[in-house]
Amino acid sequence: LILLIAIAIWGGSGFYRVQPDEQGVVMRFGAFVEKTAPGLHYHFLAPIESALTPKVTIIHQIDIGLRPADRRTGARDVPEESLMLTQDENIVDIDFAVFWRIEDAADFLFNIQGQEVTIKAAAESAMREVIGNVGIEAAQTEGRLQIEIDTRERLQQILDFYAAGVAVVDINLLKSDPPGAVIDAYRDVQRAR
Repeated sequence: LILLIAIAIWGGSGFYRVQPDEQGVVMRFGAFVEKTAPGLHYHFLAPIESALTPKVTIIHQIDIGLRPADRRTGARDVPEESLMLTQDENIVDIDFAVFWRIEDAADFLFNIQGQEVTIKAAAESAMREVIGNVGIEAAQTEGRLQIEIDTRERLQQILDFYAAGVAVVDINLLKSDPPGAVIDAYRDVQRAR
């Protein structure tokens, strides 16, 4: 009787539920088999198949060029990420945020490792490419919206090439200034003009 109860519990463990904000991914012996829609589903039992259900409607955010800190100090600048060279050979300090969501759960889980690290590196690369094609004036004034649009498009191209299963929702340019060491001199030049 105990053996029959244990087999019944083991047999019932193959049911899984995919919530409306999730996408089911069934794996057989660790290899991708199929994607499943929201609802109640069944997969073969534990050692044979397993199911993952990542949330695909949540908008994730990655900050580049700054890190959140405690309440007293505010955000901390990361110059290794934020200092970029413009087309007119000036250095600009750019902080921006990338907003993204999972579009294809199977691609997201199996085509790239370290998903957030990969998205962050691709976003930084895309921004450097776009900033390298504009002057410092455009990066600080009227060209900011176009920089956001171009960076979003370039980042999406990179992630599509990787088959990352990610949709870039938005790029938000938070700061675009000369580096802190020369900002006062830069402002003096602007006032003189």
